[in-house]
Amino acid sequence: MYISAKVDYAVRALCGVAEANDAPRTAEALARLQGLPPKFLESILNDLRRAGLLVSQRGAEGGYRLARPADEITVADVMRPIDGPLAEIRGLRPEAANYVGSAEKLQDVWVAVRAGLRQVLEGVTIADIVTGQLPETIVRHTQDPDAWRSR
Repeated sequence: MYISAKVDYAVRALCGVAEANDAPRTAEALARLQGLPPKFLESILNDLRRAGLLVSQRGAEGGYRLARPADEITVADVMRPIDGPLAEIRGLRPEAANYVGSAEKLQDVWVAVRAGLRQVLEGVTIADIVTGQLPETIVRHTQDPDAWRSR
């Protein structure tokens, strides 16, 4: 699975907003805190605002706040408006991909891949990341030494 810089920055920015405990955070402050490019981050924050994940406030006390509690925003909620569906095959959703003959069961593989992605990405919230209290299923995966090995 490819995770774009835009998604990575979006999740990191939401973590920065969440840790502010409902105090607004400016794009500049978030960029500085996370070491992100400010102009690119501003575009991402606008995407997150349009997706209903952030609200913005202008003025001296302005900045960004979460639109709903951090424990109600999953990583999948962030990824979808930034990069689209979690799994696509040639621009199609897995259930729309059709195969024949010896490749017929390939669709089942792609559907299972999406289900696995959903299990992880819909099971982790911004609050989980900020507090460091990841769900046990995630912890189990990361405790497997093979999970850390590149192939």
